[in-house]
Amino acid sequence: MDRPGISAIAHTDHPIAAPLGDDSVHALLDRALPHGDARLLDLGCGSGAWMLRAQTSRPGLRAEGVDNAPETLAAARCALTDAGCGDRSVLHAQDAAEFTSPHRYDVVLSVGATHAFGGLLPTLEAARTHLAPGGGVLLGACFWEREPGRATLDSGFAAEDFDDLATTVDRITADGWTPLHGHVSTLQEWDDYEWSWTGSLSRWALEHPEHPDSGQALKAAADHRAAWLHGYRGTLGFVTLLLHRTTRP
Repeated sequence: MDRPGISAIAHTDHPIAAPLGDDSVHALLDRALPHGDARLLDLGCGSGAWMLRAQTSRPGLRAEGVDNAPETLAAARCALTDAGCGDRSVLHAQDAAEFTSPHRYDVVLSVGATHAFGGLLPTLEAARTHLAPGGGVLLGACFWEREPGRATLDSGFAAEDFDDLATTVDRITADGWTPLHGHVSTLQEWDDYEWSWTGSLSRWALEHPEHPDSGQALKAAADHRAAWLHGYRGTLGFVTLLLHRTTRP
């Protein structure tokens, strides 16, 4: 089973692929989305959970999503169609970093997808090229809540992967962006996310013992749970920021 396949199963019960509860997602979207006719672009849309929530709350919103995982895009298409948003949604099967469009968007969203662009600032640069004048970016990214110790580094991270929160925001503002709002995921949100991730994958493996990938899935869940509980729990943070350009181009 490849990584997108594991991720699709692991997010069965937590379709927002980030440590954010439903209340936080709705609050962030309410601040970010304009009323009336508008366009949203989700770079790294996965199963379309952000698009679905955005279009449900804003009937006039047209949304486009970009992702390179066919399985999750198929799930997104079904979910958006079932919710009555199919005629206001477009999905693109390609790498988000390579996406181009004739449109400019009132909101560009990229939550938990900075790896697709090679880091924090390249993600913002990609978002900027798609942003309409006066539009906003909703960016979700990891940071270090505290200096990572040996257990965190042994769980698959490098100290230079992230900065602390203050340095992360300083880098963003120095790049020409102004934060208008931010949400730092709580430990409860992290725990809910990780228990759901590992639990959904484990449950699938136990319910499908005959599947050739069940053993791999069960091991992936166990390895992830160990890395979280013994490694990065309480050390890895996640912040979601609503950003506008400090000076318009």
